[in-house]
Amino acid sequence: MTNLPPPAEELRFLDAELRQLDVRRATLLRRRAWLVHTLQATAARQPALGPGTAPVGPPAGTGAAARRPEATAPGVQNVLLVLGGVLLTIAAIAFTLVSWGHLGIAGRALVLGALTVGALGAPVALLRRGLRSTAEAVAALGTALTVLDAYALHEVAFPGTDGAGYTATASAVLAALWAVYGVRLGLRHPLPLAVATAHLPLLLGAIAVGAGPYTLTAVSLATAAGGTTVALRAALLPVRIVAVTGALGTGAAGVLSAGWLCWSASGPGPAARAAALLLVAAALALVAGRFVPRPEISVGAAFAAGLCVVAGAGGVLRVTVPGEWTVPGCLACAIALLAAERTRLHHPLRQGLVRASAAVQGFAVLWTLPLVAGCVLGPAVRGAGAWSGTPRDFRDAVFAGLPRPPYAGTAPLVLAVVAAVLVVAGHRTARRPAVTVAAPVLGWAAALVLPVVLQLPYAAGLVAHAVVVAAALFFAVRLGRADKRPSPPSLTALLLALVTSVGLALVSLASEPATIAVLGTLTVLFAAAGLRPGPAPFAAPAALCHATALACAIGASAGRPPHHTALLVLVVPAVAALIASRTGGSRTGGSRATVPVEVAGAAAGLLALALAAPEPPMLALVLSLCGAVAAATALRPERRAAGWAAAALFLLATWVRLAAWDVAAPEAYTLPVTGPALIVGLLRRRRDAAVSSWTAYGSGLAVTLVPSLLAAWDDQHWLRPLALGVAALAVTLAGARHRLQAPLVLGPGVLALVALHELTPYLAQVVGALPRWAPPAVAGLVLLVLGATYEQRLRDARRLREALGRLG
Repeated sequence: MTNLPPPAEELRFLDAELRQLDVRRATLLRRRAWLVHTLQATAARQPALGPGTAPVGPPAGTGAAARRPEATAPGVQNVLLVLGGVLLTIAAIAFTLVSWGHLGIAGRALVLGALTVGALGAPVALLRRGLRSTAEAVAALGTALTVLDAYALHEVAFPGTDGAGYTATASAVLAALWAVYGVRLGLRHPLPLAVATAHLPLLLGAIAVGAGPYTLTAVSLATAAGGTTVALRAALLPVRIVAVTGALGTGAAGVLSAGWLCWSASGPGPAARAAALLLVAAALALVAGRFVPRPEISVGAAFAAGLCVVAGAGGVLRVTVPGEWTVPGCLACAIALLAAERTRLHHPLRQGLVRASAAVQGFAVLWTLPLVAGCVLGPAVRGAGAWSGTPRDFRDAVFAGLPRPPYAGTAPLVLAVVAAVLVVAGHRTARRPAVTVAAPVLGWAAALVLPVVLQLPYAAGLVAHAVVVAAALFFAVRLGRADKRPSPPSLTALLLALVTSVGLALVSLASEPATIAVLGTLTVLFAAAGLRPGPAPFAAPAALCHATALACAIGASAGRPPHHTALLVLVVPAVAALIASRTGGSRTGGSRATVPVEVAGAAAGLLALALAAPEPPMLALVLSLCGAVAAATALRPERRAAGWAAAALFLLATWVRLAAWDVAAPEAYTLPVTGPALIVGLLRRRRDAAVSSWTAYGSGLAVTLVPSLLAAWDDQHWLRPLALGVAALAVTLAGARHRLQAPLVLGPGVLALVALHELTPYLAQVVGALPRWAPPAVAGLVLLVLGATYEQRLRDARRLREALGRLG
């Protein structure tokens, strides 16, 4: 018979065997990985010797051949040739500059001529033998020698010639010589060098003849035109790169110079000449963009051309029209560029001109930004001096204490025109959603700054901004979606209405009647907009906020103190609770305006509490009324949690009232609350056993225990501490009997604090009777015990780590 072990014993045996197999498998895998790595390293160091041949050490003398060379043969060749050409060029320069004076005229001509002819003629023989790289290096030496020849010729034959004029002639001759030389021999470097040098003759010649800034600018543009022509027609890439670089450099210099001349001109004539140069630059950019094969370069060229046209027109307008009309004139030129969409120009060119127009329009809008920012932020300064007196006009009311932007008279026109362009072009662009948001913002900005620019009377300016708020709310309601969610244009209109209303309310603080009238109007406007589901989440809270400010203004106007005004402010939370009860739904839904309305009402309630805080009796009344509003809110099924806030507010109101009456025995007022609260908690726990003791008894016990504890702490008699201690002991025993957490926490806590209060005199006597060395000695003993315990824990942790290490 086979003796089988029990299942538990057999399971332990199998687990032990499996662990051993895992350990053995891990060891074998590590050994295998090491062997594979060793074989791969050996194969990388030794060449393959054929199948079946064991890898042995490499034969003598083959290790260097097996290594891969770090430099290619053409690379070594190029380095040697370039280095040799550079050294020869340096030697020639040194000879020309240092040793020139030791030879006569014949010797000088013979040496330089022989070197130049030899360096320029040697590439012919080298090319016949197929040594192209060597021919390039020797030809580079020859081109450098031609420069030295030109310098030597000036020093010997033309020492009195002007340097700029001689350099212009020499650069033209050298550019032509190098171009012919490179074309005839088919060498690579002379042509790019010739193109680069060809950019100098015109500029240096103009400088030599003493040309003025307009002529120099024209010469720069002509040089850029030549470089552009070469770049468009050249076949070699190095030539195109050099030509493009030169054309961009000279063209940018010409455009910047023309722009500076145009915008710094003192009269129409000079400005017109500079503007003509800018038009030439624009035409050059358009021609270049038309024949460039890459569309993105064509777009950039047309963009630059459009900016040049607008800059030229703006410079002429600057000296012919008043200063405030310069930006509108530039804007008109930018809008005229949009006509390119109707022409038969190349598509990238049209696209670039449209982008240039958009850029200029953007700059025009940025020009109006200081005025718009002042109209938005300026009223905040006026708020510091409420009811200080009616200003002379609306501009003084808005820009009180702020600098006024210059040339701002045409800012509304600029904003309105750009908004109109966006509206007209919006249906043809792919970014229509952005346009539908940007256009209303620009229109709003134009309407916002118009009363300031026109310097309307103070009352007329207030009416104008109120009309802006009403119009924004009207569009927000009309543009709202059918699914009750505001669309982007509707949301934009709502935000603009809110911003305008805040500024309007702050501006109206200058006059008492204006403040009340404006706040009342804003409350009505936002309340009317809040009746629609789309704008309700924004309009309804705004109406409540303006109503709160209106209540404060009415109280201040009536001469009532702040704590009396708090009662008037409490109307807002009551109305907010009523609105929320009408708009709120079930536990899972409801109107989207419910939470914002409740938040606005809560903020108004906090303001009322802050106003009533200096007067405790009024604060108690305000707390009670806030508790009543919270209790009414808790009647809704989805706001049951507001009952906790109501209870807390009622409790705070009671305590504030007791403090205001200087009551020394709070138990007379707290015990009538504690009894019903405990009874209600007992009935609730009998109905629902899952209700915690904190929910059932916590508030009822705290209503009496906490105020009594505070009173007992300052009581010098023995009766209150004794009664409170007995009551706390009874609460503790009741909690222990029924295993309730709240009584077991509150009762012992109060009992311990009462005992501590009663033993405090005796503890003070004991501390005074102890010698002064006793507290430091006790502290040192405690620290020693803690240190020994900490060391023991560290030693145990170290032993555990070593044991775990031995397991591995």
